[in-house]
Amino acid sequence: GQPLEPRRLSLKPVPQVPDMEGFLRAALARVRRRARGCLAPELCLQAVRAAALRPFAEGVRRERELFAVLLGSGQARALQYAFFAERAVHRWATPGGASWSSAAPQPVRKAAVIGLGTMGQGIVTSLVKANIPLVALEQDLEYLNKGRKAVMFLLEREAMKMEGGAQTLDFHNPARLQFTVDFDLLRDVDLVIEAVFENMALKKEIFHKLSKICKPGALLCTNTSALNIDEIASATSRPQQVIGTHFFSPAHVMRLLEIIYGRHTSPTAIATAMQLAKALKKVGVVVGNCFGFAGNRMMFPYVQQAVFLLEEGSRPEAVDQVLEDFGFKIGPFRMSDLAGLDVGWRSRQEQGLTGPSLPAGTPARQRHGQRYSPLPDLLCERGRFGQKTGTGWYRYEKAGGRTATPDPWLHSFLSQYRDTHGIQTRFIDQEEILERCLFALINEGFAILAEGIASGPEHLD
Repeated sequence: GQPLEPRRLSLKPVPQVPDMEGFLRAALARVRRRARGCLAPELCLQAVRAAALRPFAEGVRRERELFAVLLGSGQARALQYAFFAERAVHRWATPGGASWSSAAPQPVRKAAVIGLGTMGQGIVTSLVKANIPLVALEQDLEYLNKGRKAVMFLLEREAMKMEGGAQTLDFHNPARLQFTVDFDLLRDVDLVIEAVFENMALKKEIFHKLSKICKPGALLCTNTSALNIDEIASATSRPQQVIGTHFFSPAHVMRLLEIIYGRHTSPTAIATAMQLAKALKKVGVVVGNCFGFAGNRMMFPYVQQAVFLLEEGSRPEAVDQVLEDFGFKIGPFRMSDLAGLDVGWRSRQEQGLTGPSLPAGTPARQRHGQRYSPLPDLLCERGRFGQKTGTGWYRYEKAGGRTATPDPWLHSFLSQYRDTHGIQTRFIDQEEILERCLFALINEGFAILAEGIASGPEHLD
């Protein structure tokens, strides 16, 4: 029989907390750091602030205002688009008429990974996490032991994250994960992922060997980031079983898996690779075969513009800051340092853009009549490969370090480079940095779409 009013929380005064302002300020700084460029997390904090500092009715009104701002924002539309795009990519199709609705995947009961470098280690970790028994193969015992150590370290870390969860990682059991240098152990696997470094001759040699050893139905996958799938398949007696599975670094973290079909790849092979992506909890995207496919082909002109901006007067940290503030998780130069500058360098040497195969008398800043920047090549010639060596576009606390610090050596190297090539340094504002990098990315996307390499804009996005 008592009235409810005194019990109603909304009518009670908000308790005063010591130094609420300081607490909220620190929280805002943390939110901005973790969700750069994102509107919603910051507005959520403003709603909490209103709840803590204002009477209930005012707080609710403020919350509704903030929600209305988000509801009509471009970011909300973009996130909704991304949500549906991620689901649309499951419905793949090729210009040849193969599609998700008519192709059935083969079961993958056992897999193999060849090469235990950075990419191979991440791929092995992904497969173990998906509970797929596998064989990990290296060329000799020294590399095998080094790779095994690195894989075990990654798996221990993943197991700790999953502790207390229903699923445990059974990676010490040789029936689930076996390390070897013997190709004969690949006779009974359903799927092989080759993850050696980007060298066409080496990849062809491995695929030639695989087509002799693996059972007839086994799917032969290559984790190449740019090389021609058809040329790799030409080394086998079963090109219909060859497909590109391009993982992004670090492979056990990144959710994207680019699946590349060649001229002869069967619909079953595509469906199996897509099924694998699902098992690994990755988003599989089916694209056609061209240099760099979709992911890296769009990345090339984006990173190239970033390097041109350095030539003209900018600095790596300035370019990265603008793109990270815009909302990218990581800017182009920090990304290059993380992936390793030597990867692109090796690819450019293979293409004859730099190194010993470059014809004498080629202008330093031109290739095939197009503007070219030798800056990344010059850094690689000095052994600056990024995080792995402790120096790249930035300096790191040690080889393998993670904390990027602007490098005075690089700043003076850039100004010498500009002097050598007679480039007038100028001030470059944020707008120009953003537009030049983003438009390069977007325009390449349209070209990929026009050529039918991707079957829809969602696949690119």
